[in-house]
Amino acid sequence: MKILYLLSWLVMMVLGMPIAFSLGAICFAFFWIDGGSMNSMPQRMFAAVDSFPLLAVPTFILAGEVMNSGGLTRRIVEFARVLVGHIAGGLGHVTVLANVIVSGISGSALAEAAGIGSVMIEAMKKQGFSPAFAGSLNAAASTIGPLIPPSIPLVIYAVMASVSAGKMLLAGFAPGVLVAIALMVYVYFVSKRRGYPVSERASWADVWRATRSAFLALLTPIIIIWGIVGGVFTPTEAAAATVVYALFISLFVYRDMRFRDLPGIFRNSAKTTAVVGFIIATANLVSYVLTRERVPQMLSEALLSVSDERWVILLLINVLLLALGCFMEGLAIMLLTVPVLLPLVMQLGVDPVHFGVIVVMNLMIGLIHPPFGMALFVVAKVGDIPYRELAWAIWPFVIPLLGVLLVCTYWPWIVMVLPNLLLGVPP
Repeated sequence: MKILYLLSWLVMMVLGMPIAFSLGAICFAFFWIDGGSMNSMPQRMFAAVDSFPLLAVPTFILAGEVMNSGGLTRRIVEFARVLVGHIAGGLGHVTVLANVIVSGISGSALAEAAGIGSVMIEAMKKQGFSPAFAGSLNAAASTIGPLIPPSIPLVIYAVMASVSAGKMLLAGFAPGVLVAIALMVYVYFVSKRRGYPVSERASWADVWRATRSAFLALLTPIIIIWGIVGGVFTPTEAAAATVVYALFISLFVYRDMRFRDLPGIFRNSAKTTAVVGFIIATANLVSYVLTRERVPQMLSEALLSVSDERWVILLLINVLLLALGCFMEGLAIMLLTVPVLLPLVMQLGVDPVHFGVIVVMNLMIGLIHPPFGMALFVVAKVGDIPYRELAWAIWPFVIPLLGVLLVCTYWPWIVMVLPNLLLGVPP
């Protein structure tokens, strides 16, 4: 019967049914056939989204929409250009640095792929970069967004694992910086070999002008991190403060946004939030079904039968998550696998905060590798690049990301140093 449920779900996925509907349909069939209480289904779905920390998700989504519409992205890109545009690789380094800065505002990989990609891909193509290279770099750099705080996936994981959202957000900072460094090193050597152009070194006057123009936008991530670390507000409150601040400077300081633009921004944010919330609600039903059928225990026994060495188990988990990322949406993977895998890794002595970063890094790599890398679809659309070209060109960019993933997997102090230093080591 379990195999029948799995096959039915795979068939619905192949037919193109949205992930939330396919998950809900399978759970409905399970409750109906196996005699579960049908009344508990809506109760469990509501309980899954009835969480104060999850309020950070729609507010960070809204912050990303405001940022892209209010001129913040454009100013940040110009600021990054005057800093690193003269290094071999030019606009490639600008793309990575801009993603690092914008990561402190939106917390969403797809928002960054759309926002920065719409600005940088065309600029890179005009300077002589191949379209496939420009698009692949923008897709790879967008994975920094959900690592450097704020981060929507890290907040959702914190709720699922019942760990501090503040610690989760700080834990992603060092891995995010490592991903940026790895991508910039790769861009440097490829650009030297291919002879890609660079910008002239900016004068001090240009640096001052770009800094002054982007100063208020650059304050946004500083306000978020300072507020969380200093205990001024929770991550959820930080998300709300980000929206208010971004709206203020977009409407009244930069004036690149008008009040008539707000309904469209709110509508797009509501649509994205509804999709995310529906997936979370239906995935909670799946978690209940998996727990009831003892799937976590069976998976633990299967993995431990291969080896009881922690490094082997972590390697197998990475392979599993990367394989799932080839076919499934990242949020659905996290919601389905974390309840199953978390008890196992905690049994092996892995810190749940450390494990959360490992999970999110795997999911971000899944966003950029074929056949269903969502960031590739976004970049192909905003950059007018054939998806097939991106699917071939992205693989060299996956290698440095895998390298950082392995480093963070087996050297946990890299992940834990900031949360332990700023928020304290648990007793």
